[in-house]
Amino acid sequence: MQMDFLDLDRFDRAILSVLAEEGRLSIADLARRIGLSKSPTQARLRRLEAEGVITGYRALIDPIRLGLDHVAFVEVRLTDTREVALAAFNAAVAKIGEIEQVHLIAGNFDYLMKVRTHSMSEYRRVLAEKISTLPYVASTSTYVAMQAVKESGALNPME
Repeated sequence: MQMDFLDLDRFDRAILSVLAEEGRLSIADLARRIGLSKSPTQARLRRLEAEGVITGYRALIDPIRLGLDHVAFVEVRLTDTREVALAAFNAAVAKIGEIEQVHLIAGNFDYLMKVRTHSMSEYRRVLAEKISTLPYVASTSTYVAMQAVKESGALNPME
């Protein structure tokens, strides 16, 4: 699928940069931060939303405060990598709440997943009862994270 890239000027990139760091700003505050008046800022924001550049807004939750401090990265190898197998795996993996991220990888394995749980024993249960039973899973390898060094999730379109 070919994606058309939008030609964003410095104000559009500034809007994205500010909102990526602080998404609950009023239009007036956003306009002040990027150096435009409210009306053009609001029009640009609506256009960025309508064109799918901004796909939504959400609260960032500290998982550590919820006791979800066990993070594992899991390499997954599939028995079959034809489109039908990938589609079945993708649909099934999307339903597992403990899995934060899933990426199809070009390399020695097929997928890389980020899994967050309360403890190693809970992770072992998720691995045995959920991940290992996903369609076409041949094998997994787990790497436990000791510390998150950078985890902002924010893009900086100004760079």
